[in-house]
Amino acid sequence: MMVNPFCAAGSVGAAIRLLVGALAVVVGLLTVIEAPTHFLWIVAIGATEWGYWLVPIAFACALLPFRNRCSGEASVRWRGAGQLGRVLALVGALLLLAPLLRALLVAERLEQDLAAAFPLGPAPSSDTSVEPAGGSPLQFTHLLSGVAQEPVQQSSLVYAAPEGEPLRLDLYRSASLSLPAPAVIVIHGGSWQSGDRSQLADLNRHLASRGYVVAAVGYRFAPRWPFPAARNDVRAAVAYLQTHASELGLDPQRMVLLGRSAGGQLALLVAYTAGDPAIRGAIAFYAPADLRYSYEHPGNPLVLDSRGVLTAYLGGSPEQRPEAYAAASPLNFVGVGTPPTLLIHGQRDELVKPIQSERLAVRLAQAGRSLFLLRLPWATHGCDANFSGPCGQLSTYVVERFLAAVVR
Repeated sequence: MMVNPFCAAGSVGAAIRLLVGALAVVVGLLTVIEAPTHFLWIVAIGATEWGYWLVPIAFACALLPFRNRCSGEASVRWRGAGQLGRVLALVGALLLLAPLLRALLVAERLEQDLAAAFPLGPAPSSDTSVEPAGGSPLQFTHLLSGVAQEPVQQSSLVYAAPEGEPLRLDLYRSASLSLPAPAVIVIHGGSWQSGDRSQLADLNRHLASRGYVVAAVGYRFAPRWPFPAARNDVRAAVAYLQTHASELGLDPQRMVLLGRSAGGQLALLVAYTAGDPAIRGAIAFYAPADLRYSYEHPGNPLVLDSRGVLTAYLGGSPEQRPEAYAAASPLNFVGVGTPPTLLIHGQRDELVKPIQSERLAVRLAQAGRSLFLLRLPWATHGCDANFSGPCGQLSTYVVERFLAAVVR
């Protein structure tokens, strides 16, 4: 029995359309539902922050015609497969496009909302003031070509050596820096057990090119060094930068702490407990603010064993170490002296629930403190991994304007 080569080619085309459509839907669903496992959470970051690159492929698969040259039962079967693939590809394309559309809605009011929370006011006469970059919060050219960055100088130095453990920070500075420049101290995430100061360094380089001295800080990890070791390390880094400000080209009276995830908890905690007017603000990306609450309301253990992480960091459960949980929770230290705060959180974060930032924002508002909470409805934990993506652009926009407002 001879095989119709045209029918065979058509069946392959239908099968490819069906496969591409099914994959587009599976990946696209991760833009609207919580990832059930750690691996799928990583896929979800890609889907939500890079997924727009797949939209043309999915649309092409849905809209480009293919000829069905089979006959009889084969014709019916492959026509049905092709039509199903078309529908799936179209649905997948829309799902993958959804984060970008939702980001546009956030961007539409962002400038107005930020101006109300942190008005810039007139620019100071000082040559060391830093103005935010112009442009809209979300630029399509940056989605496709990336955010252009000027070269900056980078160096590494030891800032402390507790118990003989050398701790380093990476310093980012522009060659054309106006001295003394305001400083941004960046604290990486990693569940207080991993990570390094080179993580997500695009923002460091960008802020340095804008006129800030950026110090990306390393610190000691749990469980070998439980709380308060990491907090003390960040405090030591702040003290080192202030002591050596003149040689490093920074202004010791204009400093902002910025952290992601576990680093965000450290940034908030140090800023809120330092009692130092030189710390002008705190920026926290998707950070836990109430660690007892985190333990009592754990997430999906297939994504992150949050109770295990907290036990390692704080040396036990809340029943075993209540003082540590209280002392490590920034929420407990909000008061009349709390510096301005910028919170950034994805509303479908599987690792650190957005209620952490919501509850901290309520506490700050009740205390009459300046704050802005950037809610990203489509975004998950680590959404700023793509510096040019929707979360990356919007978060950089608010970070720049927050910094410009608080370090004047």
